[in-house]
Amino acid sequence: EWTMRTSIVFLLCISVFPGFSQGRVVREDETGFAECNVFFPGQVPPEGFTEPFHVKICQQYNKEPRFATLYSTKDKIPLYSAFKFTKTAQSEEENWLVEPQIDDPENDLHEMMHEADITGTVANLGANQALTSDYVGSGYERGLLNPSLLHEEDFQKATYTLTNAVPLTPALSKSWHRDIGKVVEQALIPHCSKKDHLYLLAGAIPSSVRVKGKVSVPESLWLAACCDAPEGWSVGLVKKVNDENSLVDLTVGELEKQLLAEVHLFKGNCEKDKQNQEKREAVLQAVSQIRSGEQVETTDNQEAKDSGWVRKVAGIIATPFIKLLELLIYIFVELVKFVFYFLWLVVKRVCGTVLDGLYSLWSGLVSYLKAVSMVLISIPYDVGRVIVNIFLGFLQIVQDVVSLTYRILSIPVGFVLHLAAFPYHSICAIPSVLKDIATGIGGTFSLVIDATAAVLHGFYYLAAHIVKRFVPKGSSDD
Repeated sequence: EWTMRTSIVFLLCISVFPGFSQGRVVREDETGFAECNVFFPGQVPPEGFTEPFHVKICQQYNKEPRFATLYSTKDKIPLYSAFKFTKTAQSEEENWLVEPQIDDPENDLHEMMHEADITGTVANLGANQALTSDYVGSGYERGLLNPSLLHEEDFQKATYTLTNAVPLTPALSKSWHRDIGKVVEQALIPHCSKKDHLYLLAGAIPSSVRVKGKVSVPESLWLAACCDAPEGWSVGLVKKVNDENSLVDLTVGELEKQLLAEVHLFKGNCEKDKQNQEKREAVLQAVSQIRSGEQVETTDNQEAKDSGWVRKVAGIIATPFIKLLELLIYIFVELVKFVFYFLWLVVKRVCGTVLDGLYSLWSGLVSYLKAVSMVLISIPYDVGRVIVNIFLGFLQIVQDVVSLTYRILSIPVGFVLHLAAFPYHSICAIPSVLKDIATGIGGTFSLVIDATAAVLHGFYYLAAHIVKRFVPKGSSDD
C-alpha cells in the first residue's frame, strides 16, 4: 500500500515538474541524427565523419531536441555540436550529466543521468566517455563546445552534459565563450535575415595530449556558421588552444581542410558557389571589429543609443512601481503555492482515509466470505465421514462377535476329537512296533554273521600270504 502511494506521488511530481535531460544515442543503421536533423541546413548532417568510434547523439530536454553532437569514444570528447541561437541567457546553472548508453548500449536508461546515480548500475561506465573524475585535479575544466549562454533556460540545461564538453584551461574556456557569444550576437545574427535559418557548428580537433591518459585535449576549437536564407553565406573561425586571444576567420572550405579528409560541413545556400559575397564580407568585417575589441555598430544598436536616455529616465521613474509590482506578484505566487499545497494535503489525507476504509472493508468482506465458504464446503465432508465411521464400527462389532463365538466353540470340539482319536492311534501302532522290533533283531544277527565271516576271511588271507612268502616253491609236479 505504501509503495502504491509513493508511486502515485512520484508520477504526480513528474507530471507537475517535468524536465529530465535526455540524450538519444542514434543507432548506426539510422540516417543522420533522427529528430536532431533540424539543426543542419536542409536537415543534412556534415559528411566525412565515418569512423566506427564516432557516435551520433540527439541531445534532448523535456522530450524536445535541443542540439546534436558527434562524439568520439576514442578521444572521449565531442568532435562537434550543432545548434541554433535562441536567446542570450541571463543566468547560468551547472548541472552536469553523462550518457549511459554510450558505455552500455544494452541498458534501459534512455536519458542522461547524474554520474552518481548510475555508478554500479551501468556496465563499463567511463569506457567510452569522459567522467567528472577525469577532470578533477587535472588543471582543466569542462569547456562547453555549445555555449550555454547562447540559449534560453531549457536549451541551456541541455548543454551541461559531458558529451558536449572538452578539456580547456579556465582562461581559454572563458575566452572561447566570450568570443563565440560576441561573434554570434554582433556579427552573425544581424547579417542573417531569418534568425531561424542560422545554423552553427562548434567543434574541436583532438590532439595526442590526454588528460590522465584518457581525455584528449583539443588542438584547436572551431566554429562554422551557415545562414541558409535566400541570400546565404557561411564563415569559419578557429581558436588555437595555445593562444587564448587568437580568433582566425577563414572560409568553410579552408576549415574543412583542417578537419578529417573528405569532410563537408554544409549543404544548400551555404555551399561555395551559392554564397552572397557581400553578406559574407560584412560578417567578416564585424568579426574583425570584435577581434580588435571594437563595438559593432548595427541599426538596432544605434537606435538603442538614441533612445538610451529616455529608457534611463523611464527606468528611474518606473523602478519603485516595478519593485512594488514584483513584490505583489511574489506574494500572490507564494499565496497560490500555499493554497495549492494546503489543498493537496487535504485531498491526500481525505483520499488516504477513504482508501484505508475501503481497503479494510474489502479485506473484512473477503475474509468473511472465505470463512463461510470453508464451513459450507466442510459440512458434506463431515457428514460422510460420520456415516463411514458408524458403518465401520458396526462391522468391527460383528467381526468381534463371530471371532468370540468361534473361539468358544472350538475348545470342546477339539478336545473330543483328540480323545476319540487316541484308541485308534494307540492300537494301530502295535503291529508297526512289533515289526520294528523284529527287524532290529534280524539285523543284529545278520551283522554278527557278516562280522565273523569277515574275520575268518582276513585270517585266511594272512595265512595264505605267509605261506607264499616263506615256503619255497616246488616243482610243478610237487
